[in-house]
Parts: sequence; C-alpha cells; structure tokens
Amino acid sequence: MDSSFNSNKHLKEQFVSNLTGSSMLELFVLSAIFPMLILLRHIMGICRIDHVTADTWSNKKETSTVATRSQRSYMLTIIVDFLSFVLPITLLCTVLADWTYLNGALFMLVLLFFAASNRHGSSQDKEEVIHSLRTYVSSYRVFMMLITCICILAVDFKIFPRRYAKTETYGTSLMDIGVGAFVFANSFVSRQARGVSTMGLRSALTSTSPLLVLGFARLVSTTGVDYQVHVGEYGIHWNFFFTLAGVAVLTSVFKVSPKYCGLVGSFVLVGYQVCLMNGLNSYLLSPERGTNIISQNKEGIYSIFGYWGLHLIGVWLGNNVLFGKNANLRTNRWTRTKIWILFIFFWCLTLILDRFVERPSRRMCNVTYVTFVLATNLEMLGILMLSDYIPGGKLSLLEQAINRNLLAFFIAANLLTGVVNLSINTLFVSPLTAMLILIAYGLIICAAAAFVDYKGIKLKFW
Repeated sequence: MDSSFNSNKHLKEQFVSNLTGSSMLELFVLSAIFPMLILLRHIMGICRIDHVTADTWSNKKETSTVATRSQRSYMLTIIVDFLSFVLPITLLCTVLADWTYLNGALFMLVLLFFAASNRHGSSQDKEEVIHSLRTYVSSYRVFMMLITCICILAVDFKIFPRRYAKTETYGTSLMDIGVGAFVFANSFVSRQARGVSTMGLRSALTSTSPLLVLGFARLVSTTGVDYQVHVGEYGIHWNFFFTLAGVAVLTSVFKVSPKYCGLVGSFVLVGYQVCLMNGLNSYLLSPERGTNIISQNKEGIYSIFGYWGLHLIGVWLGNNVLFGKNANLRTNRWTRTKIWILFIFFWCLTLILDRFVERPSRRMCNVTYVTFVLATNLEMLGILMLSDYIPGGKLSLLEQAINRNLLAFFIAANLLTGVVNLSINTLFVSPLTAMLILIAYGLIICAAAAFVDYKGIKLKFW
C-alpha cells in the first residue's frame, strides 16, 4: 500500500540507529539517582494509607462515608507518589539529562542530611525501621520497570537524549541497562532462586506459552501496522519476548542447582565470549542475512546464551541473598555489605573487561555487557538498602500497586506506546508537547495499575 499506518517508519528507525551510548561514569551516577528518588519518597511518609482491597470494601461494617474518605485518601496517595518519583524520573531522562552530575550531588546531600538527622535525633524522635530484604527487592523491581516503561516511549521523541537510547553495536546506555535488568530482576526472585524444583520441558513450554503468545502478537501487530522495528537489534522476526521464552526453556532443559548457578553461568558466559571472539562476532555484525530462520534472526537467537548466563548468575545471587538456607538468620547489615562488595566487584570487573577483552554490547549480550548490567543493578539495590539509616521507609502505595501486576503493567505500557506512535508524529512535536505526552502517558499507566490494585484484581498470566 502507498498509504501506511506509520508513514514515518524509516525516519523513526534511523532516529534510533547508529547510536554509541553514554559514558559509564554518567550511567553510574544516573543509576544512583533513581533509587535515591525512591528513598526520598519513603522519607516523606505523607499521605500514606494501608492498602485496602475490594474484599474490605464489601465488609458490611464499613459505612459509605468511611469508604469514600478512604477512596479519596487512596487517590491522594497515588497522586503524591506520581509527583514524588514518576514525574522526576521522566524529567531526569529528558529535560534534566544535561545536569546528571549536579542532580546526583544534590540528591546525595539531601539524603545525607536526613540520615544525619535520624542518627543524631533524640531517642524519642528516632524511628527504628528495619525492612525486610524482599521489600528492597520489590522497590527495586518497580522503579526498574518504571524507568523501562518511560524510556520505551520517550526514546521516540527528540527530547530524549540520543546517548540514553539503545546502542547500535558497542557502548553503554540507559536503555541498554533496562533490557538486561529485566532478565536479572526476574531471575533474582525466580522459582529456581527460591529453591523450588525446576519444571520439565513440557511444563516449561506450557509456562512460557504466554511469552510466546506475546512475542507472536507483537510480531503480527508490528507487521500489520508497519510499525518501526530496528532489525539490527534482534533480527527480522525476533523480539525480547522470544528471548525471555528461550532463557526459560534453556533453564528447564539444563537443570542446575541454585548453589552452582553462579559457576555454571560464568562458564556459559566465558564460553560464549570465546565463540564471539573467534568468528561469531563477525557473523552477528554482518549485514548479510540468509533465507533460513536462524540467519534472519541471528542477533536474537545467539544472544540468548548471554542472557541465560546473566539469568543463572541472577539466580545464584537471589538464592544466596534472599532465599538461601540461612537467609532468615542473616541481618540486613550482612546482606547490605555483601551487595555493596558485589556491586563494587562487578564495576571493577566491567572496567577491566572493557579495557582488555571487549566493549559492552547489548546486541550480542557479551560478558562485558552482563557484568555491566550486574554492576548497575546491584548498585541500585545497594542504595535502596540504605533506607535503614533514614526515617520512614515503607513501600509507597503506587509501588505496591505496580508490584502486584508487574508484567501487566509492562504490557499496558507497550500497548500505549504503540498507540502514541501510530497516532502522533513523535519526531516532529515540540519539546513542550513531548513532555506533556510523556507525563500523560505515565499518569495513565500508573492510574491503571492503581485502579486494578484498588479493586483487588491480580492479573496473573501464568
């Protein structure tokens, strides 16, 4: 057809192509700012009500007046949460991106002030709050998802810095972190990390069928409306849902005990890296594609091994930190120290690999990219665990709402992103219009998550 649902498809594809990313130092600072935002919201502690589901509202003892007041309080809390960290995340990824280092310094000074106030306050005023490790992980998974969902739409506007968009071949960027973080966050709390016996191949295929359905649905929908797809990212037909399904299948076929996952994952990554440096890189980076399905989707298929190695290491870390045999006996201080040691170790390892082995590549998911993802994600988790040193600290209501339906939240964000892209020429809108669209988009997906949670609905896909 001469007419198309997406007349600017090629321009949009070029807009996100041939990018080299940002510096590791900037991403180190940015990875520290995001969890500090969450800590500041926890410190505020205002407009906080306990979560109430639909079951509570059906209680006959509840009067309509109390229900109305609680509903208003719930809505007010969600608005405060949105203004406290969703809006700032949007601003930090767009109009405030050129002041990343200054923002990092300011946030650090504010947190140090609150930490000092809490330490030197009177014993009467001190609020001793020791949080569970799972609270930290829940908070981390939520804001990681928020950043991902904001970026997948923001990247299509000129207001979003090109250095934060996905890199073409080598380099590091904010959106590069998001892809690996999704795999790591899931592996960290997976069945395998919890020591639950892994499923057989048949059960695994049944369990991953929703991912396959989502992958094929994305393929059909993007083809049907001529949606922009950067072929060099995963291939012609491949997408990230297929990668997640592939990792799940490999995990079920090769059953590895959680205590050995770190070792096996390291061997997988080293072996894959050796293959990359002995000819596989040239094959994957070549623009030539054959007619078979593997050649047409070579980037997505071969990168599964890198993501699987990342998954295995994430399982080992989750089992070691959260679900190990003596996890309930460990103190927050012990766990926090271990997380900080690991985050420093992986940052140092990333710098060494970047210098002497190969630059990070999300496209190939090489070993340097994996250590980079581990470093940034453990850094964010480690900073969140500092909440024991500051007042307040409860999970915000919006965090709870998103955490209860994390995958549904991600799917809704993807659908709304597609609608916006097909409705608006994102490349030609003004910065003000782009910012208003991003704020409205964030507000809609957060409101949807809050509404579903308020009604007590749990959207479980498998």
